[in-house]
Amino acid sequence: MRFMIIVKSCPEFEAEVTPEAPEELMAEMAAYHEELARAGVLLDASGLHPSRTGWRVHYDASGQRVVDGPFAEAKELIAGYTLIQVRNREEALEWSRRFPNPAGRGKEAVIELRQLIELDEFPPSEALDKFKQMEAKQIA
Repeated sequence: MRFMIIVKSCPEFEAEVTPEAPEELMAEMAAYHEELARAGVLLDASGLHPSRTGWRVHYDASGQRVVDGPFAEAKELIAGYTLIQVRNREEALEWSRRFPNPAGRGKEAVIELRQLIELDEFPPSEALDKFKQMEAKQIA
């Protein structure tokens, strides 16, 4: 089972304010991710640039339009993620509880855990076979 640990953004992340004790926070994050890697569950992890460097594509009945960042609601944005593969939901929950506070000790922060949809969850189809072929090529 794959899960994404989502680090929710906050105004400080969007403003790129340097956290207090940045070396300490970076060391905690590095130690946590090294532990994930040693346990063989880490698939990927990264932080994201603030929304002012990104854009959104909006779809509606008339087509699509592109809207440049920044975006108003920092709490609705993602600042980073860690992708893990574990045996079950309980193991994912345990790893998420050990995630260091991304804003630094004593600060408010939120991480969210979401399970990824696996291809095996969909009914068989020709389109699904194409996705499985693409996935097999990525692994090889």
